[in-house]
Amino acid sequence: MKSNILIVEDHELTRFGLKTAFESCDFIDKIYEAESAEKGLEIATEQEINLIIMDLGLPGMNGIEATKRIKDLNKDTKIVILTSHNDEQEVLNSLKAGANAYCSKEINPKRLIQVVQSVLDGAAWFDPSISHIVLEAATKSQNIAQTKSAKDYGLTSRESQILKLITEGYSNIEIAKELFVSINTTKAHVASILQKLEVDDRLQAALKALKERLV
Repeated sequence: MKSNILIVEDHELTRFGLKTAFESCDFIDKIYEAESAEKGLEIATEQEINLIIMDLGLPGMNGIEATKRIKDLNKDTKIVILTSHNDEQEVLNSLKAGANAYCSKEINPKRLIQVVQSVLDGAAWFDPSISHIVLEAATKSQNIAQTKSAKDYGLTSRESQILKLITEGYSNIEIAKELFVSINTTKAHVASILQKLEVDDRLQAALKALKERLV
């Protein structure tokens, strides 16, 4: 099934380059564009958007606030932050707002397409340049002693194995291939993991697993 994406970027040349890159992708149906967060919100409300590529430094409302509002409207909409900013607070605020991926604008276009495919499939992705920020934030408030284990949450050995792959950014398809199981079996395990950890999505599961050292 093809997906509709929305590019929210105030620089016309960057927007054009992104649109051109994704026009050749066979998994993309329609590509929408917005030069501001306000316009992006309008499109996200009126159209069926599966994934949004969001800049942070937008005129008026910034990308973090736009991400939060869009997630409030529809938590299933995937959001990929694409920015030149690697400020620690902006990274953490973006993830807190619900972003599914955080990419530097220096990313190779082919790699960005791969990231978008993975996020559409349910994966979370962090640019290597900011991964240390995510890990430090996840463990900052954690005591050296582990307070809970995977067994405390009722996770099976297979679910623990899948949770580890989720923290490494594997998509459902990649997990299925890695473990030689069907995609439906993988989805069932992921759903069970989210329920047992009492989180809403894979990103929250990954952060909780890192923070509480479940993997």
